[in-house]
Order: sequence, then C-alpha cells, then structure tokens
Amino acid sequence: MTRHLEWKVGLDLVEESGRTRAEAHLDTGTSTLTGHGSARCNPADVDVPAIGDELAASRAMKDLAGQLMREANREMEAVGADTVPRRTGPGYGWPEAVS
Repeated sequence: MTRHLEWKVGLDLVEESGRTRAEAHLDTGTSTLTGHGSARCNPADVDVPAIGDELAASRAMKDLAGQLMREANREMEAVGADTVPRRTGPGYGWPEAVS
C-alpha cells in the first residue's frame, strides 16, 4: 500500500540591528510545530546578512527537527516500541555553531 503525504514548512526571517531571528513552521495537516533560531553579527565582523539568515534558519529548522523527533519518540513509547537513540554531541563542526 502506498501512502503519500504533503507536509508544508514555512520559514520567516527578521533581521534587525545585526541580529537575525527565524521561525520555521511545520503544518502536517493535523498538527503544527514551530522552531526558533537566531544569529547575531559580531561587531568586529563584516555584516553579511545572508550568513545571518542561513545560521538563524538552520537553527530554527534544527529546533523544529528536535521537536518532531521528541514527538515521534513519545508516540513510539506509547505503543511499546524502542525510541531512537539520542546523540551525545554534534559530531561535526564547532559545538557552539550547531547548538
């Protein structure tokens, strides 16, 4: 049996005074989740707005992904299944850049 779903994700970005805020919205048709992320430009760095957009957006989507994983874990536990193991660290890059 084939099952086809379409989930919609929207992303809102606001940049003001060297700080970018992002909200990622997931609409599954039956529920909605919102992830949040932010980035700021170090005053000593060149202000490149696209970098702030990318960082804030990726952090918002990471937050959204974590919420979705926690929801899946709760639902798996409710039916007696094992949950997906949690990672102990980022596994790549600079830890402060991926948190």
